[in-house]
Amino acid sequence: MGSRKKKVSNTVEDNSEDFVNSVKEENDETTDLNESSEEESDASSVDSTAEMFIDGLDYFLDCNLSNDDSSSDEDCSPKATPQKRKRSGPSCTSQSPTKSLRSSSPVPTKSGKGKNRRSSIKRPLPFSKSNSDGKWHGVDKPDIEPSKPMFIPRRTPGPQLITTASYSPLQFFEFFFSTSVMQTIVRNSNAYGAKCQDGKKPWQNISIKDFRSYLALVIYMGLLKCSTLTDYWKKSDIYSLPFPAQIMSRSKFLTISSALQISDPKEDEENEKKKGTPEYDCLFKIKPLYQHIREACKASFHPFQNISIDERMVASKARNGLKHYMKNKPTRWGYKLFVLADSLCGYTCDFFVYEGKPNSEQSKGISYDSVMTLVNEKLLGTGYKLYVNNNYTSPTLFRDLLSKKIWACGTVRTNRIGHSKKTSPRGNIRWFRDDNLLFVEWKDKRDVLMCSTFHKAYSGDTVKRKVKGEDGVWTAEDFPVPAAVLDYNKNMGGVDLSDALIGNYTVLHKTMKWYRSFFYHFVDIAVVNAFILHRHMAKAKNLKPLTQKKFREALVSELAGTGLSHTSAGVPKQSLSQDFHLPKYISGDSTIGRRKCRMCHYKTPMECVTCNVSLCFVAKRECFKKWHESGGCTEDASVKI
Repeated sequence: MGSRKKKVSNTVEDNSEDFVNSVKEENDETTDLNESSEEESDASSVDSTAEMFIDGLDYFLDCNLSNDDSSSDEDCSPKATPQKRKRSGPSCTSQSPTKSLRSSSPVPTKSGKGKNRRSSIKRPLPFSKSNSDGKWHGVDKPDIEPSKPMFIPRRTPGPQLITTASYSPLQFFEFFFSTSVMQTIVRNSNAYGAKCQDGKKPWQNISIKDFRSYLALVIYMGLLKCSTLTDYWKKSDIYSLPFPAQIMSRSKFLTISSALQISDPKEDEENEKKKGTPEYDCLFKIKPLYQHIREACKASFHPFQNISIDERMVASKARNGLKHYMKNKPTRWGYKLFVLADSLCGYTCDFFVYEGKPNSEQSKGISYDSVMTLVNEKLLGTGYKLYVNNNYTSPTLFRDLLSKKIWACGTVRTNRIGHSKKTSPRGNIRWFRDDNLLFVEWKDKRDVLMCSTFHKAYSGDTVKRKVKGEDGVWTAEDFPVPAAVLDYNKNMGGVDLSDALIGNYTVLHKTMKWYRSFFYHFVDIAVVNAFILHRHMAKAKNLKPLTQKKFREALVSELAGTGLSHTSAGVPKQSLSQDFHLPKYISGDSTIGRRKCRMCHYKTPMECVTCNVSLCFVAKRECFKKWHESGGCTEDASVKI
């Protein structure tokens, strides 16, 4: 036993690297410590020096764990007093021993994949020292209200267009898919198509008109879903769709789809030769359109004061290094994008594709770097209120944003503050401040923890919740709620709103090439942002905007070269003459077949021949004249496009 003590003491005197390696070797062994009573007594007699060293080692393991992409990016505090922690298993970024030197029973080893991949260790933030000092306060103690953010944007928030001008859906779309970028795609697609033919058959070049028709069909397929692409050209009674065949033949559509190339094929070959070197660009195949869409999104619209940042997934299961898995997203497999969106309308202000962990030593983590990349105060201005989720919230990030005069608010994970596990009544609020950072905990159905740089702990707001009484009857009661929670719920959904608008009529479909998935998603971004611009311009003129479905229908007609061109107000440029709108009896007789008038809702036997709308045509009720003078006929005509 004395030799065992001597061995442990010598191990303690070694450096930390040798100790960690020795513990790792012990972790790989399968021999149970219970097999020998001598080992059990030796393990229990380890001196206090070894115990202090192991406790100190937990700090370095926690620092390594905090570098995980999914965790917040805060600085580790080396001055914090090391405390004993019970580990349930190894983390995903650093290996820890699975057998305890203080207990005879081994700790079960958990796999590094699946639900148990992340460590259950509760890692306090650098301000946890304040928690141990008992600096949590209740609502009975008033909080000092921070100064109000002064909003000074670089440009006037909203569309950066001429407000008095009228724009068609195609013109809005061309702000993001300009003629120049279309020419680039057509030129590179022709080069790639000719290369793939390999002299077997002469390649027929694609024209700009062909590419516009191709885009029209791609957007049309988002409106009308079929299981396979070939179903759109079937002649059977079930699949009788005349529109695709009128625009383009099936073989030509499939030819363009297979030859679609965004970048120059020759430059692609040069880039592939650099694979495995720092000069290799994994996004080179989408760079021409990728950069153009990003610049167009920033130039065409300036966000309002409330903005949000979140992830977005482009669905794909291709075998590509850019593919990621996110279990909490509706789309679990695909390419991850970090998106900055306007909280009011869901406009995609900026975004970038996640390429993997940065190798730079100056990086503070992907969460920190993504926010600092998207929030550019030189482009946006100052006084913005940024909302993020617990994947981004950290004191380091919020303080750095505050130095740029960007205020921030976000949720905090429950294992980062050391909040009380005691049962508290619903609506209970407690808070503390760490310089300019407010940390507030609110008891709802679950614990809600927030961090903010511009909120007050409690401002007297309440929220209604249904509570079941002793008699079994549910009643609505008012509970106090922090202002940070209300503002977060109201303004955090900017990216989710954008995803919903894209998901309603997404053009994304399966493809063999990974970069074509990005092409279809960029078309989605262009259409949705164009629709948001149209809606803002129509409201600025006090006109009723088109719905997204009607907007896409009008855009398809313009790209394909069919139908009337619509302005931003949702009214065709060519107004229909009233001479073509004639009244007629619904059933050929004024005594039968009466219907409700569209204007006054009285029964009438008359209807308009062109509009197919029931309208009164009598001396006391001139609904027929009023309907056509108010522009109701043009609204119905836009629906029929």
